[in-house]
Amino acid sequence: MYAIVEIAGQQFKVAKDQKVFVNRLSTEEGKNVDFDNVLLIGDGDNVTVGAPAIDGAQVSAKVLKHLKGDKVIVFKKKRRKGYRVKNGHRQALTEIVIEGITTSGAKKAAPKKETKKAEPKAEKAAPKAAAKKATGKADDLKKIEGAGPKAAEA
Repeated sequence: MYAIVEIAGQQFKVAKDQKVFVNRLSTEEGKNVDFDNVLLIGDGDNVTVGAPAIDGAQVSAKVLKHLKGDKVIVFKKKRRKGYRVKNGHRQALTEIVIEGITTSGAKKAAPKKETKKAEPKAEKAAPKAAAKKATGKADDLKKIEGAGPKAAEA
């Protein structure tokens, strides 16, 4: 029996008693961890495909140890310029061993109860109305300094 399960954002094909290196999990060493996002289960000729996941299916595993992967060297160079940069990277990994694959009857974690948000105490004030303009009379251009009196004559 095998299963395709999503663990830490990646998909893995796993079987019972298989050791797998996955991206670092927050679970402590020696603790058990369950993965509910099972995408496919194969048992001989019987293949069950989820849409997208199989309801009630679960893969249980045990965390063996946390470790770092092999060093990957990143070397950058530009010819004739004397530019050379050398960097290294070691990925944080977790080694797990698959203890079992459950096809149905797995208990899902209880959904968290939604807490009601407190309503705002004071409502926002309405935006200020635009100042009303007197539409009946035109401006008296004679009172404006500069070009106002000349414009009034025209």
